[in-house]
Amino acid sequence: MQVKAAIVTELNGPWHTELIEIDEPHAHEVKVKMSFAGMCHSDEHTRVGDIAVPPEVLPFLGVDSMFPFVGGHEGSGIVESVGENVSDLAPGDHVSVSFVPSCGKCEYCASGRPYICDLGASTLAGPMISDGTWRHHYGDLHLNRFAQLGTFSECIVVHEASLIKIDPWYDLRAAALISCGLATGFGSSVTRGGVKPGDVVAVVGCGGVGSGAIQGAVHAGARAVIAIDTNRSKVDRAMKIGATHGASSTLDAAFTFLGELTSGKNCDVVVLTPGRLTGELIEEARSITAKGGVIVATALAPFAQTQVDLNLAMFSLYNQELRGTIFGSVAPRVQIPKLLKLHHEGKFFVDELVTREYTIDEVNQGYLDLEAGKNVRGVVRF
Repeated sequence: MQVKAAIVTELNGPWHTELIEIDEPHAHEVKVKMSFAGMCHSDEHTRVGDIAVPPEVLPFLGVDSMFPFVGGHEGSGIVESVGENVSDLAPGDHVSVSFVPSCGKCEYCASGRPYICDLGASTLAGPMISDGTWRHHYGDLHLNRFAQLGTFSECIVVHEASLIKIDPWYDLRAAALISCGLATGFGSSVTRGGVKPGDVVAVVGCGGVGSGAIQGAVHAGARAVIAIDTNRSKVDRAMKIGATHGASSTLDAAFTFLGELTSGKNCDVVVLTPGRLTGELIEEARSITAKGGVIVATALAPFAQTQVDLNLAMFSLYNQELRGTIFGSVAPRVQIPKLLKLHHEGKFFVDELVTREYTIDEVNQGYLDLEAGKNVRGVVRF
């Protein structure tokens, strides 16, 4: 079948909407009619080459290039059809996507860490993880799909491991936005950061992921939550969803209120959620972290970046920790339904973060708006 999808055909090329061909699902695959797709910054990282499979690895994934690819890895929709051997989903089911597929069988899934499932190795490029063949085509070319999803498309065909069934009364727009960024931020504070009642938490970068981290810190009982962003409008919005203090930088926080707020102790947890993580931000975060405190590196950095600024002496002497995370180090099948329930009960902000809705023809404009700082969260409505 032919559907409209937002694709990128070359490095640094624009998003453009085209008619693509999607085949029917094979065994263990599901076709979903999309309702909403969140516009996360990670898709832009791939467009500009920050997230790219090394050229020498591409042949092992069955491709010569990351391009062309269908963007989008946040989304929700309704199941249209299923292939053979799909037992947990049926036409009419409401689903959220998961950018981390989970097989349930590998060592990581079996030990309670499905967010680092072995299936994640092939999520950036390549054919279907079910049988190594292709379902998405642009003319004579096979299409990669971001995170084995490609939610910037009217319909998607994905492996059942990439879908989470949700109750039909949950809001599908909220499900799309929770499916990656908000859930990742929430877990970054609560699970990976280990925020405890009475802690002081700083969140650096107050977009979608940062908004989840702020709310996670609030739910965990933080005494104070500091929203740090160079964009004042994002700080102002953060103050409306639970942040108690705002600053334009870590230095701004350090030299204005942090000393008095913490009696000179600094922050128990610092969560890094800027649009693009750079090496110098690590030391900046460490400099406002307390003795025994934790820094959580959540945002994505370019794959080629290997240099990090870090005062190793103080890092050791202060007994601090630097932790990476994916999906907030929580199982998507646990976190997404949990946050949807909180949203349904009015205890988790999602709608308040949506700056604008776009059509599938406006994806490029949406990312231009994100780059210009106009969006906290943009979302595609189908």
